[in-house]
Amino acid sequence: MKNRAFYTGKPLFLGLAVAGLIGGVLVISSFIRVADNSFLCSLGGIKGGRGGDDSTTLIQLQAILHYATSNVVPQQSLGEIRVSFDVLQSLPPCNFLVFGLGHDSLMWASLNARGNTIFLEEDPKWVQTVLKNAPNLRAHHVQYRTQLSQADNLLSTYRSEPDCSPSKSFIRGNIKCKLALTGLPDEVYDKEWDLIMIDAPRGYFAEAPGRMGAIYSAAVMARNRKKSGVTHVFLHDVDRKVEKTYAEEFLCRKNLVKGVGRLWHFEIPPAANASGGSGEVSNSEILSIELK
Repeated sequence: MKNRAFYTGKPLFLGLAVAGLIGGVLVISSFIRVADNSFLCSLGGIKGGRGGDDSTTLIQLQAILHYATSNVVPQQSLGEIRVSFDVLQSLPPCNFLVFGLGHDSLMWASLNARGNTIFLEEDPKWVQTVLKNAPNLRAHHVQYRTQLSQADNLLSTYRSEPDCSPSKSFIRGNIKCKLALTGLPDEVYDKEWDLIMIDAPRGYFAEAPGRMGAIYSAAVMARNRKKSGVTHVFLHDVDRKVEKTYAEEFLCRKNLVKGVGRLWHFEIPPAANASGGSGEVSNSEILSIELK
């Protein structure tokens, strides 16, 4: 995400539109939360980030202020943002994992204000830069084991590695499968994620990490889910070859429910559901993908 994902040349109305989305959610939630008090009275209780409802409301207000006064806007278009926005509003506060950190991070955190939102970023300096202006965000620096130049080879060889097999795949400590992200914080492995947004790491030059590991690991996390319901996976930049190819290989066309612009939205069921409760999915079920 970082600087590459934001364009000052975009019209200011996009930032205002994002602020409007967040503002609308804040107004509605305030009326629901405080049925017997006026909206102005409910706002009067906001304090300086001491946890609970005060801190969650504060991050929403910070997001509105940021997008209403800045002409640095997210890379995603309003239509693309709306896809994730609609899903977030259809769920209770949830676990939301975001690959990438940037000026749009305040938006995502505020749209899931009472949920658990964590950001993963490859550039430690960029983490410091963003958190300096938005210290309430929860972000971690992570390192990737791959480079974009390896994408074709990884795709053609991963099936020969048993620990990459869909029927027994895992992420934490899976050093044999090069696509597995083994360097994530423990809390990422310990939680089941309701939404996963993949808009990083960088994938536009040969030495960049590429998003191969993020896409593979998101698919494994979703299929290992024990909670009821699907995992929503949002992948940006599907106009690029690697993103599209890896999405079709691991997230699967049959799970694609919506596409807007350069964003695809997948709903991935747990492996137990896909295999009739056995807890395993055969290679043919996941690896034999009908490309459309």
